[in-house]
Amino acid sequence: MTYESIQKDEAIRTYIQEADASLIALGYTEHSFAHVTRVAETTGYILRTMGFPERMVELGKIAGYLHDIGNLVNRVSHSQSGAIMTFRLLDKLGFEAGEIAIITTAIGNHDEGTGLPVNDLAAALILADKSDVRRSRVRNPDMASFDIHDRVNYSVVSSELTINPERTQILLALSVDAQYSSVMDYFEIFLNRMILCRKAAEKLGLAFKLVINGQHLI
Repeated sequence: MTYESIQKDEAIRTYIQEADASLIALGYTEHSFAHVTRVAETTGYILRTMGFPERMVELGKIAGYLHDIGNLVNRVSHSQSGAIMTFRLLDKLGFEAGEIAIITTAIGNHDEGTGLPVNDLAAALILADKSDVRRSRVRNPDMASFDIHDRVNYSVVSSELTINPERTQILLALSVDAQYSSVMDYFEIFLNRMILCRKAAEKLGLAFKLVINGQHLI
């Protein structure tokens, strides 16, 4: 089974759509196919760049695609419920036990409230997920009623996560339009995520760096 076959699975697509529908009702930013695809591709980029085997890269992309499926159950503890759902789905699709284990462990540990980079795949998934900050994730059409999450995401004009050629550093570079949100707003809601990113980078033998509008902040 491959990342491409997971993307085409109708049951999985339904669960992702319905999970995001619940978050729409709660007023959250976009967690649908754009987000999970970006997280999947970024997870794969991190693992491939760090020299992991191609099958591990494939498993990382699958984990990225499925990581938010637990929002179907509830936003609270969605990483744990998502891990359980993923276990059942992958078992039904005939994945090997070892592959199921590493994917479900990563998904169960991707949230900053309870998760930690307990394995390399989890570390890559954390970095990919927490770096997806962008204007197009905002779905609230009324700027006057933006909450802080809307303001911060809307303020991010561009976002890029890159590993240096020496494979010693991973850099999250953001371009932020300060008329919508300040750098302090970003840290107010994302500080715990950035701390988790630093731990995830260390798990992979990397230093985590954050640059906003050319200023090195971490």
